[in-house]
Amino acid sequence: MVGVTMSTPVDPHDAEALVARIAEGDRDAFSRFYDAFSGTAFGLIRRVLRDPAPAEEVLQEVFWQVWREASRYDARRGSPVAWLLMRAKARAIDKLRSIRRREKTFVMPVNEAVARRDDGEAQSVAAAAEGRDVVQGALSRLPDAQRRVIELAFFEGLTQTEIAERLGEPLGTVKTRARLGLERLRSVLRAQDRTGERAGER
Repeated sequence: MVGVTMSTPVDPHDAEALVARIAEGDRDAFSRFYDAFSGTAFGLIRRVLRDPAPAEEVLQEVFWQVWREASRYDARRGSPVAWLLMRAKARAIDKLRSIRRREKTFVMPVNEAVARRDDGEAQSVAAAAEGRDVVQGALSRLPDAQRRVIELAFFEGLTQTEIAERLGEPLGTVKTRARLGLERLRSVLRAQDRTGERAGER
């Protein structure tokens, strides 16, 4: 499943039949359902996320969820489209929250560190690049296990549950590594900032 297709009109009863066939593992029915409704789902996801890259990721996650959970569809609770869009909205909001948490955790401390080095002029592209270099340098000083957890959260936007699934590790282990890694990352960033300040005083 790649990209977003133009919606193909499907009768509501046909849509229900497609979901029933998907529940039985019918790939052709899944393709038809995707062709019919991916555009509608993507439009909703884009309104939440704005950025097309994460929106496309969420769209794929939503239809993977459709494939896995088609047997749970209950026509008494709404149409297949409503069922799909409910999942699309929930996934998009989860992704947006994940992105905002990631930015709050990693980007803001780095921007603050860069800002303290700034001479009062507006942040430039070079300053932003410096900020990224600061993060990369700090990450390289973390233990491999902690660095991997933080990279998956920061660069791929995964939740801790998703990271645990990706790494095949217990959720508690992932949470501990994330906490310890963040504490050490902040410590490294503060140390680097103090070093920069002392160098500037000489």
